[in-house]
Amino acid sequence: MGPEVLIDYRPLWAVLISLVAAVLILFSDRNPNLRESWTILAAIGKVAIIYSMLPLVLSGHVLEVAPLHIADGITLQLRADTAGMLFAALSSVLWLVTSIYSIGYMRGHNETHQTGYFAAFAVCLSATIGIALSANLLTFIIFYEILTIATYPLVIHSRNEEAKRSGRKYLAYTLIAGQLFLVAIIWTYILVGHGDFQAGGFLSMDYASPGVLRFIFLLMILGTAVKAGVMPLHGWLPDAMVAPTPVSALLHAVAVVKAGAFGVVRVIGYVFGPDLLSQLGVAEILAWVAAFTIIVSSLIAIRQDNLKRRLAFSTIGQLSYVVLGVSLLTPLGILGGMFHIIAHAFMKITLFFCAGAITVTTHETEISQMQGIGKRMPFTLGAFTIASLGIAGTPFIVGFISKWNIALGALESGQGLFVAVLIASALLATSYLIPVAYMGFFKKSDKFTKYGEARKDMLIPIMITAAVSIVLGIFPNFGAGFYKLAVMSAESITNSIHLIGGGW
Repeated sequence: MGPEVLIDYRPLWAVLISLVAAVLILFSDRNPNLRESWTILAAIGKVAIIYSMLPLVLSGHVLEVAPLHIADGITLQLRADTAGMLFAALSSVLWLVTSIYSIGYMRGHNETHQTGYFAAFAVCLSATIGIALSANLLTFIIFYEILTIATYPLVIHSRNEEAKRSGRKYLAYTLIAGQLFLVAIIWTYILVGHGDFQAGGFLSMDYASPGVLRFIFLLMILGTAVKAGVMPLHGWLPDAMVAPTPVSALLHAVAVVKAGAFGVVRVIGYVFGPDLLSQLGVAEILAWVAAFTIIVSSLIAIRQDNLKRRLAFSTIGQLSYVVLGVSLLTPLGILGGMFHIIAHAFMKITLFFCAGAITVTTHETEISQMQGIGKRMPFTLGAFTIASLGIAGTPFIVGFISKWNIALGALESGQGLFVAVLIASALLATSYLIPVAYMGFFKKSDKFTKYGEARKDMLIPIMITAAVSIVLGIFPNFGAGFYKLAVMSAESITNSIHLIGGGW
């Protein structure tokens, strides 16, 4: 017996509130304080709406609304299930934190085009929540493409030639991938008559031959893996670091790459399902592609001197943990992959916030120029160190929990080599992140004597996300019940009962 479905308009309001805010922001161009007030109020409102749905979803209910019926089998439909709420609850709370940080960054850096920036940011969050709460493939692809278009003005924010070139590359990768995804979606609707997400998948051998199903899977994975940065589809992501640091945080922790990773979760867990993918034999191939991405991106990260580019290649590898976990098709692997969406988000947004704070305060962007900076910015670099240790999988920081479960999932599937990949990745992450903290705290330099800590409106978000990374590493159900949502999702996808959650 499935979860009880309740008709509820809150998923729709959660999507619309930041769209309304985007319009108000555009009309407040000449009043920066009012413009940014709309941003903060909308972010608070979005958090309130989404978190008001959490108790019902955690108790086993699904909230659903279909605001637009186009034709038979073609409906714009929103659905708050456990997987969707995991992503929506994460995105909404991080938008609030990022909005506060953005105000400090944009003012401290004297950025131009601030009204367009905040408006585009709001549209991106509407699209992200739409992706999270989509009930079917059609709704998903609509919001997925809106996110692509809405992010473009943010990538080219500086309007220089480098930014425009990066923006074109970003659009080329993501729009072409989106069209491949759309072909697969149309094909699925023709075969099945609908594209409604269903835990455990709705496709089967009854609808098409194994060859056709494998090809549809390939198209869907190409469509989602581009945004997730899976190699060799990652080329747009490091170049997009030309954007302002809050945009980098949006790309890497809140919206774009997480939308890609979440799309892989939906395709594997809610379109094809573990049983069909086991028969087709394609998930193991994807798992090895993810493992390759994890190792190679880490090796490339070591060679990057620009801090944001190093973090970009780190993201490419870390998002493939999600892909690897769900590709294992085991309950614990899927649990670990889904919870890593949460874990990586809080750790990586902390790292990007720190990078932005250093740039605004000292104007430095290259790691080799940051000797001794920790003595002038101890809280900023302390938070960077915490997040770095978490990325490496250190116990009592949130990244450990997700990676532990992925490792258990690998053993559960009889794929012990993936555990070796995880261990190697942890060592590589230590080698490309911890030296930044070491240089900052232990290398001597008089270069930064005239500087102090970051602005408070930047420092406070940094401390919040770093603290949450620790709290969730000890109490992973604190606040939104992220771990429980991941457990419930993994149980429903694999049809498991009382999934072992590692004692958390």
